[in-house]
Amino acid sequence: MDFSLSDEQRQIKEMVSDFVDEEVIPRAEDIDHDDEFPQDLVDQMSELGLMGMPFPEEYDGAGLDYHSYALALEEIARGSGGLGTVVAAHTSLAGNVLYQYGDEDQKQEYLAAMNRGDDVGAFALSEAGAGSDVPAMETTAERDGDEYVINGEKLWISNGSVADTVTLFAKTDPDAGHEGISSFVVRPDEDDGFYVEGTEDKLGDKGCPTAELRFDDLRVPADRLVGEEGDGFRQALETLNGGRITIAARSIGLARAALDDSLDYAQAREQFDQPISDFQAIQHKLADMDTKIQSAKLLMHRAADKKMRGEDFIKDAAQAKLYASEISREVTNEGIQIHGGYGYTKDFAVERYYRDAKLNEIYEGTSEVLRNTIAQRLLK
Repeated sequence: MDFSLSDEQRQIKEMVSDFVDEEVIPRAEDIDHDDEFPQDLVDQMSELGLMGMPFPEEYDGAGLDYHSYALALEEIARGSGGLGTVVAAHTSLAGNVLYQYGDEDQKQEYLAAMNRGDDVGAFALSEAGAGSDVPAMETTAERDGDEYVINGEKLWISNGSVADTVTLFAKTDPDAGHEGISSFVVRPDEDDGFYVEGTEDKLGDKGCPTAELRFDDLRVPADRLVGEEGDGFRQALETLNGGRITIAARSIGLARAALDDSLDYAQAREQFDQPISDFQAIQHKLADMDTKIQSAKLLMHRAADKKMRGEDFIKDAAQAKLYASEISREVTNEGIQIHGGYGYTKDFAVERYYRDAKLNEIYEGTSEVLRNTIAQRLLK
């Protein structure tokens, strides 16, 4: 058991950290304020190979191990929670569906373009009445000759309004429950019948558009079916299991940002003729914040290690995401407390970290659902 980073992992972490410090953090406040998709930063990440990190070079990916990917995403989220979601939704969700279940032609045509950063990906699963309850989806895909005709709506789709490639889930057999769900590659700019109804005005996660999508007789070629009919539910769940590792990374990045800012502030802010870092109450907060972050990192890397080894990592990923997401809220909350009244204003970034952190407990498996998953694995 080796807890040290390899030379390559250290280099990746340092490279992404430098990019975040130089390019992302100076823009983070504007991204949060304007809530506009930062295409220029995505272009820069593409040049650095950060849009296809865990995928093989044969598909124009960076060929990095999952530890390196998680470390890089942690750094990106440290700079901007919204940018972290852009990368996670593009890579862990949309990209992973194509890599794990797509055929060779789909990987060469769609995944490779996403890995280069030429295309942005989105993962269209959730609906207004089908969030945690995936089989309740109402979107349908009916075979018509050499095409499928898709009708329905999707909600809460990260990158949905800017995506060039969407992995879309729909029922090809509405009477078969979860066994009737299939997935497809959809190209919004090419396929008639794809409509963006709008984007959500969210508490946080700004810069990553969360879209409502509608499909009216959307026709896609039959060769855009990913895998076989009826495979979609399994594909979605297995993809989300891996994605939870990267949401843990996003959570850790936000918590680290709050701790770093709190350390600086506590040593600079004086009360009663001394830095507030001299007070034991503040020291205990900082100690607890760091301990929680370090614990979350161990859970995240354990899940990543099992995934890389091909072992069952479902419980580990659920625990990593559950714990990291909850401590990210707790740590960012303490960051506000350490900053006092200033922490409640937009003059300091800790309030943004707190707003961004809350999302971690909701998407890609709510804390309640994850506790069910963990308990089911324990009792199995």
